[in-house]
Amino acid sequence: MSDTELDKLRRAIDAVDTRLLELIHERVRLVLEVGVYKGKHGLAVYDPERERRLLERLTSLAQPPVEPDTVRRIFERLIDESRRLEQRHTPR
Repeated sequence: MSDTELDKLRRAIDAVDTRLLELIHERVRLVLEVGVYKGKHGLAVYDPERERRLLERLTSLAQPPVEPDTVRRIFERLIDESRRLEQRHTPR
């Protein structure tokens, strides 16, 4: 593979990363809206059953070469960070 081919692939990865970041921003915005709703209605931030169902659904969608455990780890981290932001940025 030439340096030009490698650069092209890396630029493509960078573009995907930018799109992923945009989607993460959108997800966090929605999480914060959920946090406001939960705060107004006296609901807990942490919903273990919702998290379990979400992780089951997402891991079932994994396609090779991405393994279900990889999907689980990525989304566990995303959920943890989303919960942290929800607790930090929504009134209680």
